[in-house]
Amino acid sequence: MGKRVLLVDDSVTTAKQLESIIVGLSGFEIVGHAKNGAEAVKMYKSLTPDIVCMDIVMPLMDGLQATRAILQLDQNAKVVMISSLGGVGDKVVEALKVGAKDVIAKPFEPEKIRQTLQSL
Repeated sequence: MGKRVLLVDDSVTTAKQLESIIVGLSGFEIVGHAKNGAEAVKMYKSLTPDIVCMDIVMPLMDGLQATRAILQLDQNAKVVMISSLGGVGDKVVEALKVGAKDVIAKPFEPEKIRQTLQSL
């Protein structure tokens, strides 16, 4: 069975792009899609995914807050931040300090995503 991935992004377009790349990789399956950090924490509890792809900037609860909450639930959680290039440098650094394992930059490069997810 493949690694189970939870997508967290308030942009349906971004989530669909990422989903189509991940579904095309062997060894991974998408088990859920949360639209904000609060939903992500709830879904993490119920779905127990192997990997969470977490957008940084979202309404209600941002990716940093959600990553902290998920890591409090499960210190071994593997969270990868999704970041657009430009303007979020500090947040990326903070995300890695909080406990994110890696960062995937937009626009997405399928090969980089494959390498990142396979390394977890």
